[in-house]
This record gives sequence, structure tokens and C-alpha cells, in this order.
Amino acid sequence: MRTQVAVIGAGPAGLLLSFLLHEAGIDCVVLEARDREYVRQRVRAGVCEQPTVELLTSLGLGERLAAEGMPHEGLSLRFDRADHRIALTELTGRRITVYGQQEIVKDLIDAHEARGYPISYEVSNVELSDVDTERPRVAYHDSEGNAQTIECDAVAGCDGFHGVSRPSIADSLTVYEREYPFAWLGVLARTPPSHHELIYVHHERGFALHSMRTPEITRLYLQVDPHDDLANWSDDRIWAELTARLEVEGDFTLKEGPILDKGITPMRSFVAEPLRHGRLFLAGDAAHIVPPTGAKGMNLAIADVRVLARALEALLRGNESLAAAYSDTCLRRVWRAEHFSWFMTTMLHTDPHADGFARQLQLSQLRYTTSSRAAATSLAENYVGLPFA
Repeated sequence: MRTQVAVIGAGPAGLLLSFLLHEAGIDCVVLEARDREYVRQRVRAGVCEQPTVELLTSLGLGERLAAEGMPHEGLSLRFDRADHRIALTELTGRRITVYGQQEIVKDLIDAHEARGYPISYEVSNVELSDVDTERPRVAYHDSEGNAQTIECDAVAGCDGFHGVSRPSIADSLTVYEREYPFAWLGVLARTPPSHHELIYVHHERGFALHSMRTPEITRLYLQVDPHDDLANWSDDRIWAELTARLEVEGDFTLKEGPILDKGITPMRSFVAEPLRHGRLFLAGDAAHIVPPTGAKGMNLAIADVRVLARALEALLRGNESLAAAYSDTCLRRVWRAEHFSWFMTTMLHTDPHADGFARQLQLSQLRYTTSSRAAATSLAENYVGLPFA
């Protein structure tokens, strides 16, 4: 098979890149290991920065987002049994929108299918070769088990942290990594949100987060030990712990309901540099991971492919300057997001190895952030999303 760009992975990064390239008249093929329904349903991030919303809207992909997304003009930092609101829109003129990553993926798949842009699902044994040349190759087995090979001009590795793209050039990368001594127990519950905005909780028992996906579905998180067993967390225990950590002086009641899904996710920060090796370009989680406290993962992936689409379009038309600058351009935003996510994570979580001095510093930072307009503005402008370069 011959195409211009082979895109590995049908997450938001791969699908958006494919859409942008096709709209620019560039042929590409998306290869995805999972089946179509799994890709459409897998629950991931839910907070869209304003630049993400504006980009999707400008591409004609924002109809459902505008109708079903839940705009938020603030968020709460809860500590000392009190609620402290960060007025995102008042401080920055911008806002965030809660709209599940799987909904963006659905919109992108629907757009591909409506236009006849190809996505190959259930592929296996993907191998990249000749990425140092102008004719890289991607070998794989299709959904029927038949061996296939794609010859292309460039490969976009959008296949996530556990994909094949980054390991195929591991010897050429410098890796920066930090693992955190805690994890998130996340639950999806069929119950209306208990608050109209997100609540980030610093509590002596551990961090908690109250979020939502729709007016009927709530997303909630608890800080747990990364080695904890999900079997230790009955639904009753989860609700009791959420109630204890979210408790506040004043009028607040946590609404309970059937838990539809739950899982434990470890926390890490990770960056692999550079994001380009020859004709292989990494984007999204294939190149970098942020702890979810800053709500940056999906938004970073979308920012990457916005830059990458323009770089590939220029490269395939004979101009290599944008492709040469791709890694440095994206890494400036990546490291800003890494720092902000680290800041939110270390400020809000209870480190089991920290002493009393460190805990008092956390409280001091929280009190300063919620009492200083300058500090609150810094948090807000990072949270709603810095403008695209």
C-alpha cells in the first residue's frame, strides 16, 4: 500500500491529525489496534481547554460539543473544610468546557466516515522500519490476519504511552520521568453532579476530585496507594471516603448513585525528547504523560497535532523548516504543562513520605493561591489553556 502519511493510533491525536491532513489534501491511513466500538466508548479525559474548543469549532467539529458540552467559568479548591473558588473567566476572559474525550473521538470518527477517510481497526504486530529514510515503512497484520505493508513519506506515532512508535526509536531519545507515590481511584457514577463546577480537594486523608461528564453522570476520584487492589474498594467504602474528603462547612451534600465503572491509575510525569526522528513524528501520550491533576493530557495531544499537521503539509510540499522545528515548538508547551501539572499534583496530594514541614508548605501555597489575585490568575490562565503559538 502506498500513502503519504501513516498514522498509528486512533485516539484524539491520531484522528485529529488524520482529519487535518485529509482536509489539506494529503492522503493518510490510520491504524488502530482496538475495534471501532472500543475506541468510541473508552472513557478518558473530560476537560477541554478553550483553545481546544476553538480549534474543533473552527474545523466544523464542534456542533455536539456546543450542544452537549458543559462550560465552566470557575473551579473550587477545597481545604481546611472550606471552599475557595478560582474565577477562571473573571481572571482570564476564558473558560473550560467539560466534554468527554470519547465524545471528541466519536465526532472525529463520524467525520472520517462521512468523508470516506480510512481507519483500519483491529490491526496487530505493527512494526516500523526505514524511518531514517524518505520512504519509511509500516508492516502489520490487518483484522483478518493478513500481512500488510504501507510505504509512506512520514509516520505519525499517536499510539499512546504503551504503543510501538516510541520504543522503535528508544535509542535516539532522552527520557525525563517522575513517578508519584500515589494513584487515582476513578469512578463513573450514574448520579447528577453535586456541584456545578469541578472541586479539587486537599485533605489529610488524601486528594479527591469531583467532576462530571454529563448532567446525569458524575466522575469522581480518590487518592490511593499505587499498589492498592481495586477489590479493597467496595462501592460503600468509595462513597464513604468521598463523603469524608469532600465534607465542607456549609451547604454541600454529595449525591450518591450506582457506580458504572471504576479503576486505579498510577501517576507519572514523562517526556521523551526529541519528538521527531527522521520521518517518524511522535505526538500526544506517545511522547509525554502528565499527571491528570492539571487536565492537560488530551489538550496537549491536540496542540501537538495542530503543529504537526502544518509541519507535514509543508514537508510534503518540499519545505522542511516546520518539520525541523516541530519538536522544539511542541516541547515549549509540553514543559509548561508538565510544570503546571506537577504544581497542581504536589500542592493537592498527600505525600505519604512528607513530614509536617512539607504539609504546612502545601497549606501555605493553597492559602496564597486562593487569597492572591496574581497567584489565582496564574493558576487560571494555565488551567483554561495558554493560546496556541
